[in-house]
Amino acid sequence: MWWSRLVITAFFHVCFNTYILAQGDENFPPPSEPIIIKAERASGNIKIDGILNESDWSKAKPITDFFRMEPRQGGNILYETEVRILFDEKNLYVGAFCADSLGKKGVRVQDLRRDFNYRENDSFLVQLDPQNLKQYGVSFQTTPYGNQGDLQAFNDSNRDSNWNALWQVRTQRTPDGYFIEYAIPFKSLRYQRPEEGEDPTWGITIARLARRDFEQTVFPAIPQSFSPFRMTYSAQLEGLELPEPSANIRVEPYVLYQSDQVQSADQNFTDDGVKLGGDIKWAINPRSVLDLTFNTDFAQADVDRAVNNLERFNIFFPERRQFFLENSGIWAGAGNTDIVPFFSRTIGLQGAFNAAPARINAGTRFTDRNENRAIAALLINQAETENSQGANFFVGRYLQNYGNENNVGVMLTHRMDMSSNELGENTKNNTTVTVDGFIRPTDEWTVSYMVSGSRDNSTDTLGLAGRIFAGNSTNKYYLGWLSSFVSEQYNPDMGFVRQKNVIWHNPGGYYIWRPKNIPWIRRFDPGAFFNYYQDFKDPRKFQQASIYLFPIYLFFTDGSFFQYAIFPTWQNINFDFAPLGIRIEQGRYYYTRQQVNFNTDQSARFSVSGNVNWGDFYNGSRTTISGGLRFAPSPKASISIDHEYNNIKSLGEEEEDLKTYLTTAGARFALNPRLQISAFYQFNSFDQQGRWNIRGSWEYRPLSFVYLVFNDTRIENLDDPFREQQIIGKITFLKQF
Repeated sequence: MWWSRLVITAFFHVCFNTYILAQGDENFPPPSEPIIIKAERASGNIKIDGILNESDWSKAKPITDFFRMEPRQGGNILYETEVRILFDEKNLYVGAFCADSLGKKGVRVQDLRRDFNYRENDSFLVQLDPQNLKQYGVSFQTTPYGNQGDLQAFNDSNRDSNWNALWQVRTQRTPDGYFIEYAIPFKSLRYQRPEEGEDPTWGITIARLARRDFEQTVFPAIPQSFSPFRMTYSAQLEGLELPEPSANIRVEPYVLYQSDQVQSADQNFTDDGVKLGGDIKWAINPRSVLDLTFNTDFAQADVDRAVNNLERFNIFFPERRQFFLENSGIWAGAGNTDIVPFFSRTIGLQGAFNAAPARINAGTRFTDRNENRAIAALLINQAETENSQGANFFVGRYLQNYGNENNVGVMLTHRMDMSSNELGENTKNNTTVTVDGFIRPTDEWTVSYMVSGSRDNSTDTLGLAGRIFAGNSTNKYYLGWLSSFVSEQYNPDMGFVRQKNVIWHNPGGYYIWRPKNIPWIRRFDPGAFFNYYQDFKDPRKFQQASIYLFPIYLFFTDGSFFQYAIFPTWQNINFDFAPLGIRIEQGRYYYTRQQVNFNTDQSARFSVSGNVNWGDFYNGSRTTISGGLRFAPSPKASISIDHEYNNIKSLGEEEEDLKTYLTTAGARFALNPRLQISAFYQFNSFDQQGRWNIRGSWEYRPLSFVYLVFNDTRIENLDDPFREQQIIGKITFLKQF
């Protein structure tokens, strides 16, 4: 067809021009002999107060040879950083001084939340690879105000920012910059014991972002097309004297009080009670961890925000529950949102995706990782409810590393819904088997692949899904091609798919220009991506196609951003489709939409963001305007408001008009990083639903919390108006033996 030839021709035109422009890129390979740094043993007690006044700090050799990644690679550094490393029999200590001529006045920190966005704050990061895997690292992050952030990074392509380790950090702000002091217990790390007669060596990278000028510096040198999590470039940390492995058990019990009140014409009741449960983490040895959970509760987890879906795809809502978030990056499909063979949000629900919660009785997770392979397994038992069967969930994973940054893995999931006389349901089984892999033939190229099959005994069907991705990323350009497919019978009851019966191709790329003589522009990335969808069952049948052209894609040095894009779109509607209840007549459509979106410096006290998307929409038109305001007079207080407005005209079989808006207001207040309160209110005019969520948290000791939560949901447009209120108080206590 003419439009498919147009897509292919345009894609190769972009590829050719990008290739020509990209000659002479400034990427460089990892050093053949990594830089070696040494940790010094502390002879006295190190008090974690952010002052660095113990004499041991002066004995440690400073690390000062940082390399500038942003906003221009290489050259003179504006913000100098000095780092020293100590250890004793219990902890690894990192002390740093981050110079800033403006001192306290120059600090850019949005708020004091944990697991902050390090690219929107003044931040300091330490990445450790205690097993020298080169494919995996853990990052410990902070700000001048002592926020804590920690994450796991896999191959510099997938990051699990919800991993929480037990460690301490304190900071001190001065007229010349700020001091940082870390204490990371060896018990919180998974390391490989050296062979007899060998000294331990760990991979390490250190990074700092001075957000005011977006100057990111790193030790040792890493090209700006990558990130500080690219552990193949790491230095080697020597001189450590590691403690002998010992019992390492972390116990985290909780007690919770919850009161629920539901009001409607059909029901009006109040239910309250006390609940006990908790988690146990046993580090069997430095590479193996066993997690146990009992009567698991997630009452304090963030709630989902409402979304008005105008597209033909399922909406992906991320996991927010801590037990399932930890180590989630190890499962096949992690980091994807189109095909996910195991998605933990299917656990703890009464039936369909995003349904009401069901009690989790108990569960266990085991992970074992060394330089050659990783093994993981998860088993969860879910209780029966009035609306759903009891169920057992199992997922097992084996991952084999080979070469420098390559791996291949297999994963099995099995869900068994148990028979129920009360519900009149028989036992049901659903199984998936997935093979996946990651290949990095050079530092610039990344290739990943996945093939997954499913079997459902209730329908006696077999299904197949898969994806392959190849991308090349340099300092001058990005090129990538993603293709995926999902059969109509693919049914991962423990997973998520965006669409069934589809083959999807998504090639594209962009050129990266960093003008040397325009200091206020950090980078300019014009490019294009193409989307083409066809039936899996009959590939001759076209579903839809679009071109995402972005001739203007500007990042400014202060963190501001501006984009103009255009979207030529072809649609073939051959199924029942009614976005927001407006029925679209079956047939073929062509239309073009345009978009402008921008944001000012998100680290400033006052920031603005906006998006305007307009043009034809099937047989009608749609204009979507969204915008946000954020005011943060200090890191201890911030207020935000976001508004989305949809104006739909002459759409569908009845040529209907529809106007909707979705408003969200939020606030966060903190005395310090350990005592905070946050609140948001959201109202959706489409279904007349309003929702309050207010949450206070106090970390009274490391990773031990007191939570107070209030939820209020009202839906007014139903024949039977509905209101539900929750009041929750929860105390957790963490003890590490």
